[in-house]
Amino acid sequence: MSFIDKTILPGDITPRSIFENRRSLIRAAAAGSFGAALAPWFSREALAADPEKLSATLNTTYSSKDELTPYKLATTYNNFYEFGTDKADPAEKAHTLQTRPWTISIEGLVKKPVTLDIDALLKLAPIEERIYRMRCVEGWSMVIPWDGYSLSKLINKVEPLGSAKYVEFISLADRKQMPGVKSNIIDWPYKEGLRMDEAMNPLTLLTLGMYGEVLPKQNGAPVRIVVPWKYGFKSAKSIVKIRFTEEMPKTSWNQFDAREYGFYSNVNPQVDHPRWSQASERRIGDGRGAFAPKIKTQMFNGYADQVASLYAGMDLKKYY
Repeated sequence: MSFIDKTILPGDITPRSIFENRRSLIRAAAAGSFGAALAPWFSREALAADPEKLSATLNTTYSSKDELTPYKLATTYNNFYEFGTDKADPAEKAHTLQTRPWTISIEGLVKKPVTLDIDALLKLAPIEERIYRMRCVEGWSMVIPWDGYSLSKLINKVEPLGSAKYVEFISLADRKQMPGVKSNIIDWPYKEGLRMDEAMNPLTLLTLGMYGEVLPKQNGAPVRIVVPWKYGFKSAKSIVKIRFTEEMPKTSWNQFDAREYGFYSNVNPQVDHPRWSQASERRIGDGRGAFAPKIKTQMFNGYADQVASLYAGMDLKKYY
């Protein structure tokens, strides 16, 4: 299919934007060259001026020992299409996002549907810090300390019915706050979903912060999901609704192109994206910036011990 026949694919966007937007490439390379020698709070001129701290206890059970990605790179090199398709767009444009007041509606097949504001979510359970490896379908990866608690703690509060088989996440789509929503890249709002056992896995994090602070707007403030064994687009940002369903929900990129973006989207080096291999990745912030060497991608992004049993007996090439 020609470019004219089809809307820009997410995988097409990144290489072109990196080439055309030299500012982003130079910024990433520079930070990679000396970022490791700087504390995570280095040079936040484009970020939150006075970020709120979170009291979080490190959960060593669910924390990688890999070297952290510098804060500056983790917050200025992002996919958040509601603010644009370039990696630098979210940090440059997300200041328009209003994160208070903010509520999340929890509905569908539950005994106790409820609408909670962000302060109630912050108080629902003790905040933990977990250092997760994150893998993007485009081939880059990061190591980020996320702050939150297992999504299962929220799910247990609303008591899903026995008929609830899936959890759907719906993000904010406000054209006034989010310039990217004016585009037709996907059918807004952004939608993602998990099978119930995936959502209940302790690794699945209801995420309220990173690096010991509330989430920056460009990283999905004020609340997002982090699912570290799946490609990054499964971790929905700026969530306003959580819905429990019996049928598999239609998710944004799967609707856009099911051949390239399966519902499960588990990190699997043995299943190539139709246009590139997934067998290797480049770690952003390893000290070499844009020249970081390729490293071997691990099955389930290295979390096989915790999640492989969820997919026992499944053909992971069919259910990709």
